[in-house]
Amino acid sequence: MNLTGLLPADVSINVAIAICAIAFVSGTARGFSGFGSALIFMPLASSIAAPRLVAALLLIIDFIGSTPLIPNAWKQADRRATAIMALGALVGVPVGTWLLTRLEPVTTRWIISTFVFALLLLLLSGWRYRGKEHAAISIGVGGLSGFCSGLAQTGGPPIVGYWLGRPIASVIQRANIVLFFVASDFFSLVSYALSGLITADALKFSFVVGPVYGIGVWFGASLFGRASDNLFRAICYALIAAAVLIGLPALDGVLR
Repeated sequence: MNLTGLLPADVSINVAIAICAIAFVSGTARGFSGFGSALIFMPLASSIAAPRLVAALLLIIDFIGSTPLIPNAWKQADRRATAIMALGALVGVPVGTWLLTRLEPVTTRWIISTFVFALLLLLLSGWRYRGKEHAAISIGVGGLSGFCSGLAQTGGPPIVGYWLGRPIASVIQRANIVLFFVASDFFSLVSYALSGLITADALKFSFVVGPVYGIGVWFGASLFGRASDNLFRAICYALIAAAVLIGLPALDGVLR
């Protein structure tokens, strides 16, 4: 099949190549840490293609590309705690999706850049929730994450900030994060489909970007337990900061 037949009409070959490169880097972050893909992908990809298209694209390729992570996550995760948090996402995702379908693309990009920057500051601050575990708090954090996922697929930091503060092993923390986003992605798929965001363009384009993203996820997962966790997270944070800066709509006349 001709590659150009898989590209949306408003996406050139050069833009497609750039999005594939962004997908590889963001997939690597996802495979290693269990989060971070959207924080890198969305600010950059939405600066060169329509935010609604790239949000749906990321959702499709992340859901498929993360399936190899599910078996280990299912065995290692605290499934009860993850299920409680997923209840919040069930409410938050449709609210975020509703906003995505109604905002102008440039407005959405500003919100994405501002929100991702705020979430990055949260991660860099080292804040972790260290209080007692309550179902209401878990559902609230899940709801906030779901809202961020519905709007821009950027639901990682609230979940990470909560679970990394829990007195549990890092293997369980990562497994919880992975398993939560499997559920959150499923809710988003249903919500996006009902809202008309899962388009033929997004599905066809996923055949181009998806394999590259999947290789990134595999590569990142292969580094887990081998590379320095602190060093890799520092690199992820630097990439996220660069993505926010480069993706700012205010720089369109300079960088694009």
